[in-house]
Amino acid sequence: MADDCGCTGNTDRAENDPGYRRALWLVVALNLGFGVIEVVGGLVAGSQALLADSLDFLGDGTITLLGLLALGWAATARAKIAYAQGLFLLTLGIGVIGVAIWRAMTATAPEAELMGGIGLAALAVNVTAALILSRYREGDANVRAVWLFSRNDALANVAVIVAAGLVAWTDRAWPDLAVAAVIAALFLHSAFEILRSARAELTESRHAA
Repeated sequence: MADDCGCTGNTDRAENDPGYRRALWLVVALNLGFGVIEVVGGLVAGSQALLADSLDFLGDGTITLLGLLALGWAATARAKIAYAQGLFLLTLGIGVIGVAIWRAMTATAPEAELMGGIGLAALAVNVTAALILSRYREGDANVRAVWLFSRNDALANVAVIVAAGLVAWTDRAWPDLAVAAVIAALFLHSAFEILRSARAELTESRHAA
């Protein structure tokens, strides 16, 4: 169906498709709304992984909103927004690693049941967002950036759920901290991919000018 409608792999269609704009608004609402819920849940559960994931939700909601606003902009401006997205993700990943190292010195085991329940809810939210955006996952760096955020969130939530099970089994904090590190690694991997694509598009725009 995506190929028939011309949405997948067609950046011009994605920029002007009202369906894509509606999809982005839905993803913004999902990310910002659940991000606030997960901050509270992470603090109550004492989970570093949930707090890291909540920052990801809030950051993704903000960045996706920028992507929505950038849809009607020129190619160079869109590439600059994607570059900013990559820098944001890179900074977030480094920050999560730093906090995880600090918490490793004093961490106590989080509440595994609450951690797992919130992780399941977060997975449902992120799978929904990923399905909403799946038809638009091909395109320029800005389009790919939005898709990568939602895909990585779903993968991170699976890791949070696994960590909750390990915390319940071992009564130790290390699974929670390990998952926080995994989430950071996902941030960094996507950041480099987005930065590489955006840099290439900026170079192409300059040559065209």
